[in-house]
Amino acid sequence: MKRFIAISLCLLMIVALVGCGSKKRQPIELTLSTEDAEAILNAAGVRLPDAAEAAGANTTVQWFGWGDPFQNYDEGEIVNTGFWTFKEKYNCTLEYIETTYEQHTDALAALITAATPPDCMTGGSNATAIFPMNCIKGMFQPVDPWINFDDPLWAPTKDMADYFTLGGKHYQIVMDTAPANVVVYNRRVIDEYGYDDPAELYLNDDWTWDKFYNMCLDFSDADANRFALDGWAYTGMFMEAAGQQMLYLDIETNRYYSNVDSPEIERGMNYLTDLQKNDCTYHEGTNRWALRNNGTFGAGIKEGDCLFYVIGESFFQAPVDEISAVWGDIANGEIMFAPLPRDEQGDGNYYISTSFDDIKGAIGIISGAENPEGAALLAACVRFKVIDPTVIAIDRRQLQEKYLWSDDMIEMSEICAEIAKKNVVIDVTGNLPDQLQNIVRTGLGADGLVRVNEATSWAQLKEKNLESFQYYLDDLNAEMARFD
Repeated sequence: MKRFIAISLCLLMIVALVGCGSKKRQPIELTLSTEDAEAILNAAGVRLPDAAEAAGANTTVQWFGWGDPFQNYDEGEIVNTGFWTFKEKYNCTLEYIETTYEQHTDALAALITAATPPDCMTGGSNATAIFPMNCIKGMFQPVDPWINFDDPLWAPTKDMADYFTLGGKHYQIVMDTAPANVVVYNRRVIDEYGYDDPAELYLNDDWTWDKFYNMCLDFSDADANRFALDGWAYTGMFMEAAGQQMLYLDIETNRYYSNVDSPEIERGMNYLTDLQKNDCTYHEGTNRWALRNNGTFGAGIKEGDCLFYVIGESFFQAPVDEISAVWGDIANGEIMFAPLPRDEQGDGNYYISTSFDDIKGAIGIISGAENPEGAALLAACVRFKVIDPTVIAIDRRQLQEKYLWSDDMIEMSEICAEIAKKNVVIDVTGNLPDQLQNIVRTGLGADGLVRVNEATSWAQLKEKNLESFQYYLDDLNAEMARFD
């Protein structure tokens, strides 16, 4: 009877957290041209295992997450060619187990407790609750039984997969890396204010912190409800643009270490503080956690109330009507983005944090998964789309024809991806212990300066939190050592 009650409580929790009972969106089938379909299958025959021999073929994979990057739900979307290959070559299907970003950890724990774990979920380093704590807690399993890093398909990914290692085992399948954030703007608004186009400034190696700062200062007018910066990611942009992170993971020792004394971080924090003090960052009265229009991504960009929005460029892989309604007329070339600006006092390089949270980034296999082979096969198909020239060309054409990306956007996307690959800087704060997470995000993090306002300078913020930061950091490393 006690066991029945426990299982019943778990099921009730799953209903609440995962959202069973609410009306689910239904996937729709979008097709490729016969020419594209044949080209993809021919290329897959060279790079992927034969359908008759592939482990995981002819199965259903349960995908858990707060978004479904594989199936289509709108006629205006493009076809995910990796998932298309998974379906057409291997006769596989996908079941989407939907949750929310805020509740995904608790929801997954409830499913595992009820002995109904999904197979896999999106991976990453700074947006998902996988590594390292939930691996230590046993919610995820090593991927090594299904990923052969000697295989030409996976060998180039091993260096990145090594960032997610415990006890000598890899806990995420890395398909590709992406730029974490870019600076998005409306070219019409930039032109109306007489500013130089940031993309053109970058191509002339003149897209710098000072240029960015002066535009923000000139544009912002709190009385007119006009603020240069909005969104979640701008608070960390100068630290990221300096090529630094507060916390690093040494993949040789598999231990974390502090970088709070970095002079680049100090310069970045001071820049950010000055922007905040000059009312360049959006707020509602004294509430600096507020985002315009209840947190609508891009709110104010189209109207000219916000100049720059720092966000991942993959956000613009969405139906045209959704993007144009908020960001600007993409058909007329209004939407554009540039890399994060360069620190004039730095080493001369542009930096963008290397992300695995993109729609083609990384996958974690959940403990107790019934179909880990299918999850690995899905990852292989996504990896295939990343590296095969035939599929890359088809995907580029889809972006241009379906999402109306301009040639400039395509070129800049490739530039930003190359920056993130060349100058690797990884935000490893996705799944730290709670106390350490709070210090990294708001105690020592940029939000502590411009949103929480616990201190008036970076020096004060560091002095207040440094001892606790080191204490909890040492505790995390000890826990990882025990696990190893």
